[in-house]
Amino acid sequence: MEMDTDKIDNAVLGLLWLTLHEERRAWKGLDWDALDRLHQKGLIANPANKAKSVILTDEGLRRAEEQFRTLFTRPAP
Repeated sequence: MEMDTDKIDNAVLGLLWLTLHEERRAWKGLDWDALDRLHQKGLIANPANKAKSVILTDEGLRRAEEQFRTLFTRPAP
């Protein structure tokens, strides 16, 4: 089975939005490969540091909210 890493990255980005704090920090307890890909795409700061959270870029913040709403919310009645 071949994984669609773009879909995984979108889900991870949506979950980063779920754990957002201090305006643009999110807990980084997710798959390291996905975090590295998000960093390569310019959506988060380098996750390879001692901090327990990552910083989302402006574009990452926008896309994280978009993915969270797309993947994890119900339509309004």
